[in-house]
Amino acid sequence: MEQIAQFYKALSDETRLRITALLLESKELCVCDLMAVLDLAQSTASRHLAYMRNSALVDGRRVGVWMHYTLQTQNPLVASTLTMLKEQLSYNERAKEDRRRLVAHLATKETDNCS
Repeated sequence: MEQIAQFYKALSDETRLRITALLLESKELCVCDLMAVLDLAQSTASRHLAYMRNSALVDGRRVGVWMHYTLQTQNPLVASTLTMLKEQLSYNERAKEDRRRLVAHLATKETDNCS
């Protein structure tokens, strides 16, 4: 029961919800991409992502000095929640704006280079 509560607590924060929405669209993102799109300091982004990782919402892998994150969709609770969430976020204006900003950011970003 405690793990389920922790998972939903991770989604109860607006910044973490916005990160989740972006990961639903892109499958994997570097912390530098999330920083640029959401206008977050590196420490803020990393703190939220660590909370999400500890709540079994995301997985991270290191590429050079940067961490890349994906959603943990193997867990049935996570998968079903994310399916519902993706539909609901498709109507949300802030999520739509974040997606537009992500597309623009990725279009101007040099191949896999974070700076």
